[in-house]
Amino acid sequence: MSDFFSKWNDENFLTYPVAPLGLIAMHGTEEMGDKVNKWLIKWRNATDDPTDGDMRTTPGEQRQDFLIRTTCPRFGNGEGKGMIKDSVRGYDIYILIDVGAYNCTYKLYGKDVPMSPDEHYQDLRRIITAIGGKARRINVIMPMLYEGRQHRRSSRESLDCAVMLQDLTRMGVENIITFDAHDPRVQNAIPASGFESIMPSYQMFKALLRKDKTLHVDKEHMMIVSPDEGAIDRNIFYASVLGLDMGMFYKRRDYTRIVNGRNPIIAHEYIGDSVEGKDIFVADDIISSGESVIELAKELKARKANRIFAAATFALFTNGLDEYNKAYQDGIIDRVISTNLTYRTPELKAAPWFAEADMSKYISYIIATLNHNRSLSKLLNPYDRIHNLMARYNKEQAEAGIRLV
Repeated sequence: MSDFFSKWNDENFLTYPVAPLGLIAMHGTEEMGDKVNKWLIKWRNATDDPTDGDMRTTPGEQRQDFLIRTTCPRFGNGEGKGMIKDSVRGYDIYILIDVGAYNCTYKLYGKDVPMSPDEHYQDLRRIITAIGGKARRINVIMPMLYEGRQHRRSSRESLDCAVMLQDLTRMGVENIITFDAHDPRVQNAIPASGFESIMPSYQMFKALLRKDKTLHVDKEHMMIVSPDEGAIDRNIFYASVLGLDMGMFYKRRDYTRIVNGRNPIIAHEYIGDSVEGKDIFVADDIISSGESVIELAKELKARKANRIFAAATFALFTNGLDEYNKAYQDGIIDRVISTNLTYRTPELKAAPWFAEADMSKYISYIIATLNHNRSLSKLLNPYDRIHNLMARYNKEQAEAGIRLV
């Protein structure tokens, strides 16, 4: 049995599951759903002698796996419907959805059309209505929050993210789990419902340390830099946990015009201590086009920084990878770390500068914990895990005889 679940059983009173556990992997999340399912099966089968409160004592545990088969077929004019192929009556249902899975396509008047976030969200609504109130509980795991960047209103604008959250709760969803929400204050739209914005800080830093074995995580050799004022909280967390100094950039924008839905950035202005000779770790929630990260890296290199490591929970690269391949070849960017919480192209996964943090095990922890109605507090705070990770990393460096240069 995993160390987590050994402690999970030892430190908590035994609890019964809310209901038999069912996992629905929406179109585009099949790979993640399969990984999560395998972790859940592994833990279900980890105990030879089931005890009260163990996952194996749950009604419905005779199922070969936890996955519930669903489909959302479409008519030729683009209209669709949701269909569930297995019984969900009385189940504690967890729906996994990636609204950014643009690799999913459908036929529209004979043409292949990629699915947009709007269409993924509409399919989620279809599946919830297909459940028809028969499930014991419905939980939605939406790693990249639908319309998460349209989280507040300025003048005459829609407030899409808040409307989406209210829509899901009206449809009977009890818990909404997301990762690194662009602004977690959007949960104020549903103050009486379950909402968690989970930070993958531990998993991303772990992915970096697995790829790069020559890092020296101390104030003399490394520094945290926030790319803008919006990302300052997550970067303060890294700086505090790792005991590093922090600087930050702020973006000067041209508020007289809008390009691609945003006010264009005129310049990046730096505030903080010298970065000369230091490795720099920069964390943000999303790399969209990625242009601002490259500009930031160039600014840091101009200030004589050493290696640049950029971390983002969601790496979209909407303008492709050419600029990043060139930046890597030119020594501007050394590594980009991201999760598998949204679609990544095969080219991105194969890029020599890319490191991926697999979140499937963490998601399965969250599902198993919620299914037993237990507190998520220890899962949500990665402080101790990062410290233990650094202790193991420093020990490996010492055993390998790595010396500071």
